Amino acid sequence: MANTREEHEHQRLYDGHADDLMIDHRFDERIVMLPDAKPSFVADNSPRIRIMWGQHLMDDLMAGRYRTLICSVNGDDNARGIISHLAQQLPTSQWVEKNITDYARRFAANDKVSVLKYDMDAVEVLALLRPAGTDTLTLDDLSEGFAIVAEMMRRKTERRPAASVSFLGGRANRLLGADGEAPSFESVLRTMHDSGFTGDVYPAPWMWEIAPTSVYARYPFPGSVHTMREGGF
Repeated sequence: MANTREEHEHQRLYDGHADDLMIDHRFDERIVMLPDAKPSFVADNSPRIRIMWGQHLMDDLMAGRYRTLICSVNGDDNARGIISHLAQQLPTSQWVEKNITDYARRFAANDKVSVLKYDMDAVEVLALLRPAGTDTLTLDDLSEGFAIVAEMMRRKTERRPAASVSFLGGRANRLLGADGEAPSFESVLRTMHDSGFTGDVYPAPWMWEIAPTSVYARYPFPGSVHTMREGGF
């Protein structure tokens, strides 16, 4: 028998009176999480992407929670990219920013998006390199890159579990849509999912400041999102 709301109305999340304070407090930064479905004892095996709201990617990588990271790289300067920060912090990595960039430059003449492998011992980085002659990544590039990533993970299952950045908000490796503007997070998730990727995706830091927009923790989103978008209830 399912538990009723009344059975749990006196249970608390926090010690003391913190529950009441958390309800009344006005936070400048917050995430409003919506369930797309109630938990069940029967597993849903549909291919999904987990969206790691509120989690810290670098902390999770350093804690050994992932075997693979998917991000971007370029042949000019990666000093501020997560790939260089990760290489610097992993104690057994022998990559540094200079040879990360030098290695990417060797493939910079490719006329299609490339997926470069950087073995940092504890973590393997699969880095998307944009095609030659372009200044930004596009959703088409992302689609081609993640199709390669998904096949690489299918052929070598020890690459799992895998985490990806959102590719939004980048400076040296900007992602733009067909209209020349940054695409929505939903468009990025759809592109990754349609390409076969089912790992975890970490939202960009600026997305932590989107209150009061409500978010879901998995993609595909429930059908109610489409219904609301079309004007239904």
